[in-house]
Amino acid sequence: MRIFDPHIHMTSRTTDDYQAMHAAGVRALVEPSFWLGQPRTSPASFLDYFDSLLGWEPFRAAQYGIAHHCTLALNPKEAGDPRCTPVLDELPRYLVKDRVVAVGEIGYDSMTPAEDHALAAQLQLAADHGLPALVHTPHRDKLAGLRRTLDVVRESALSPERVLVDHLNETTLKEAENSGCWLGFSVYPDTKMDEERMVAILRAHGPERVLVNSAADWGRSDPLKTRAVGDLMLARGFTEDDVDRVLWHNPVAFYGLSGRLSLDLTDTDTDTGAPGTGATHEGNSILRGGE
Repeated sequence: MRIFDPHIHMTSRTTDDYQAMHAAGVRALVEPSFWLGQPRTSPASFLDYFDSLLGWEPFRAAQYGIAHHCTLALNPKEAGDPRCTPVLDELPRYLVKDRVVAVGEIGYDSMTPAEDHALAAQLQLAADHGLPALVHTPHRDKLAGLRRTLDVVRESALSPERVLVDHLNETTLKEAENSGCWLGFSVYPDTKMDEERMVAILRAHGPERVLVNSAADWGRSDPLKTRAVGDLMLARGFTEDDVDRVLWHNPVAFYGLSGRLSLDLTDTDTDTGAPGTGATHEGNSILRGGE
C-alpha cells in the first residue's frame, strides 16, 4: 500500500514518526503551515517557520524515503492579529518556491471580518501564482463556516476545482460536494473523523475527489491513521485500486494542479538503517502537473 498524506504537521512530530510512516507505506506528504500553539509576535517568526518547511523538513523526510511538500499562508487563527497580518505582503516571494504546492491553510476560525479579508486575499494570491488552495473549515459552527467559505470561493478568481475544503464531516459533506471543491477528511483518535465513519462515507459517496489525511500535530493525533483507513477499506470489501485512488492518486491529482509536485521515492539504506536518498524503486518517478 502506498500512501500520500495530504495534510500532516511534521514540525510537531518526531523523527521516529517519519520512520514509522515509511514502514506503514507513506511515501509522500504535504505539510500545511498552521498555528504553532504560541501566538506569534511578528511576521519574522512566520518567515523562519516557512524557511523550515522549505528546508529542514524536506531534508528530514528524505532521510526516511518520504517526499515532502508544503503549503504556505497566514492561518485563520492569526488572521485578525495585527502583529501577523503583514505576512500577507511577504507571501508572494515564498509562493514561487518549488516545493510550495498550494496556498494554505486558509479559511475561518471565528468568522470575523478580518478572516474574511485574509481568506479573500489569499485565494487571490493562489490564483495569481497558479496554485490551488487548501481551506480549513472551522472547528466551531462548521456548517455555517463552510457556507461562508464557499461564498468567498465563489466570489474569488479561483475555480472550485482548485480548492480543497478540509476537515469535513457528515454534516458538511453534501454542500462541499455540490460546490465542486475537493473533499478533505481528517482522521483522529478522538475527534474529527475515525476510520469507521471515514469508510462509511467512502462507501456512500465513492472515492471521487476525496482526500484522507491524518492532520497529525501537537495534540492527540496519529500519523498512521491514513494506513488505518486503507486497511479498513480492504477489510470492508474495497479493492486495492480503490485504496490506491483515495490514498495516492487523489492527492497527487489535487496537488499536481500546482505543476510543482515532485515525487522522487527512494529505498536505499543509510548508516542509520532507515530508507535514504539513493536510487528510485518500484517505478517511482518525478511527477509534475499531476501525471
